[in-house]
Amino acid sequence: MIGKVITGKSFGGCVRYVVQKQDAVILDAAGVRMQQVNQTISDFNLQRKYNPKLGQAVGHIALNWSVNDIGKLTDEVMVSMAKEYLQKMKIQDTQYLIVKHQDKKHPHIHIVYNRVNNDGKTISDSFQKQRNVKVSKELTLKHGLYISPGKEQVNRQQLKGEDKIKYELFDTIKAVSKKVKNLNELKQALAKQDIGMHYKYRSGTTEVQGISFSKGEHKFKGSEIDRNLSFAKLSQSIEAQQAQQEKSLADQLRELIKNKNAEQEKTITNEQQKTTYLKPEPETHYLRQALSAGTDLLGGLLANMPQEDDTPERKRRKKK
Repeated sequence: MIGKVITGKSFGGCVRYVVQKQDAVILDAAGVRMQQVNQTISDFNLQRKYNPKLGQAVGHIALNWSVNDIGKLTDEVMVSMAKEYLQKMKIQDTQYLIVKHQDKKHPHIHIVYNRVNNDGKTISDSFQKQRNVKVSKELTLKHGLYISPGKEQVNRQQLKGEDKIKYELFDTIKAVSKKVKNLNELKQALAKQDIGMHYKYRSGTTEVQGISFSKGEHKFKGSEIDRNLSFAKLSQSIEAQQAQQEKSLADQLRELIKNKNAEQEKTITNEQQKTTYLKPEPETHYLRQALSAGTDLLGGLLANMPQEDDTPERKRRKKK
């Protein structure tokens, strides 16, 4: 469930828009007549006279549910949630009108309420936008309603006014922040797209406390656009992104060196395989050669030696 809070000056214009919409159905009301539009407007204006100094007396809330919740939302359930929403938003003891519109695919209702309560006191609109976000989330979780995956799923073409500007800022900041190394580069890049980035400093110091963005006459805190665009989270996101990029480059360099070394080892191996080395002969080979050579030498010596019968001493013995 998503709520949207608006304040205005004219009950006539607001009530007519809400009630006279095609297929509009009045579901509930308190302190005002519902039979005729003029009677309803008259009743709202009568009570606002108790606090004539309050110019923006008209309160207007749109509550939107996802198409995924259609099966859970009867008229009674939507009225019950609307009353619970008003209580948590501290909009109590005052006139209100709850009307269902059927011009969109998703279920949604409009609540018109008087900021001049039944005692003539003003219902504060301070911090309503922040409280609206918190209350919408609480009721969504409490009633087990569908939670959108993120802003990426929102139909930008249907947005108007501040909501349209916020989503334009969100889309641009998210895209640009992925291409920069720090917040200074982000500020320079956004300036080229006519988006201002402003720091909020702690009083009397240079310590940054917050960040905001502006486009034209509109200016929003980063956390108001999206909780991930606060100063702390945006800084952390860019730092983490930069660290990841550096790690990726280091990994790529290591892989490149590893592949280069592997190629060199492969080249050396191939060169070694091409080189022919003389295989050393075993010791027995040389022994056989030595014995062969020795036998031939011995044979030659024996052949040249004189026979025993041919010696002079042998010859003298034979003569005797």
